[in-house]
Amino acid sequence: MNFIVEMQGITKRFGVVEANQGIDFDLKPGEIHALLGENGAGKTTLMRILYGLYRADEGEIRVAGKPVVIHSPKDAIGLGIGMVTQHFTLVPPLSVVENVALGQEGAVTLDLDQMRQRVVDAAKRFGIEIKPDALVRHLSVGERQRV
Repeated sequence: MNFIVEMQGITKRFGVVEANQGIDFDLKPGEIHALLGENGAGKTTLMRILYGLYRADEGEIRVAGKPVVIHSPKDAIGLGIGMVTQHFTLVPPLSVVENVALGQEGAVTLDLDQMRQRVVDAAKRFGIEIKPDALVRHLSVGERQRV
């Protein structure tokens, strides 16, 4: 099979609690998956492992067939893995553009006009509507997810 992401035998423990036990997950290019389960079933834990927020106690992750170790979200992003979380990490009193600037790597000299253009360009590229100058606190849940 030609998988873009493979998670094999993923186990994660928090003390005596086993959040994930021997989980296998794979994704082919172009596929969309939904992880379903009750609260506490381990869905978020599994995705946090893939995104580098947690480390698995056991198992292996492969991207494009190659074993990888994902230590941080920076590593995941470098591998083309992103994550949209259910709970937002946005700063409500700031604008969309300012929130995007906060997510940039390293020190950022804030050129709002340049950052606004980057937001507009990204929105066009992904086919989504974004109000770059809107305050996050005034956005709907769907609009916040797009940010």
